[in-house]
Amino acid sequence: MDTYKITTDDTLRETLPHGTARYPFAYYPENIWQFDFHRIDWHWHHEFEFLIAAESKICCLAGTDKIDLPKGCGIFINSGVLHRYEAYESACAPNIVFSASLLADETSLLYEKYIAPVISSSVPYQIFDPQMPWQDDILRLLQEIFALQESKAPRSELRTVRLLLHIWDILSGHLQPAARQTALSRPDHRQARLQTMMQYIHDHYEEEITLDMIAASASLSKSGALHIFQSGIHISPVAYLIRYRLSRAAGLLYTTQKAVSVIASETGFTSAGYFCRKFREYYHMSPGEYRQKKNST
Repeated sequence: MDTYKITTDDTLRETLPHGTARYPFAYYPENIWQFDFHRIDWHWHHEFEFLIAAESKICCLAGTDKIDLPKGCGIFINSGVLHRYEAYESACAPNIVFSASLLADETSLLYEKYIAPVISSSVPYQIFDPQMPWQDDILRLLQEIFALQESKAPRSELRTVRLLLHIWDILSGHLQPAARQTALSRPDHRQARLQTMMQYIHDHYEEEITLDMIAASASLSKSGALHIFQSGIHISPVAYLIRYRLSRAAGLLYTTQKAVSVIASETGFTSAGYFCRKFREYYHMSPGEYRQKKNST
């Protein structure tokens, strides 16, 4: 079975364009189980995202929360929110990603009244449960949008935008009270600082890095850095550093013929033995087995 992997830049922003400048909308009939290690890893994008757990339960990490999304439920991911999906088994999860500009021009009254308040509301996500009438309405509209994309029906773009506006009418009506409550609150800079520290790790993973150095990159104390990582992506900065080094090493294993000891050294590990031990802990196979598996697919 082919496996897929999400591509991001150094800030974890997804680099895949969603649709085109003329029609900034994309539909993905994805199965999370088919992604590398059964997860769509941490990423964010300026576009909005709607996803339904169509086949089985999905674990979703969004903002600072970890959510088990039951089969039949859906989720909205707000613009700019770090998120990740994990599958426990085959997990068909059709989703759409689209720009706010598809709904209204940024200079328009519609954008000012109904779109900007949601983006700036500090609401990272909204779950849709079919037991809640207004949320079930959104789930049914999403299913209509998915069906339109799969059927490639005539005038599908126009009908898709009409359905998206209907969804937005319902969603913004329920999220606006939260937006008004948070409008005067102090902006939350935790995600920016988290991304700053992540970028520092991405830029310096080949070197010897300490927790002090990671924290200093975002002008934080060690305890502050620990708190932001734990609340944001549920692991420590050092654990994230090790995982990132392992992911870079995994790429080198199947794209080069370099020796394991060389790869260990190039990705910041102090010894090949320590690298192999950590690699097996995370990937549940040795570096050699991983290389063989990837080269045979």
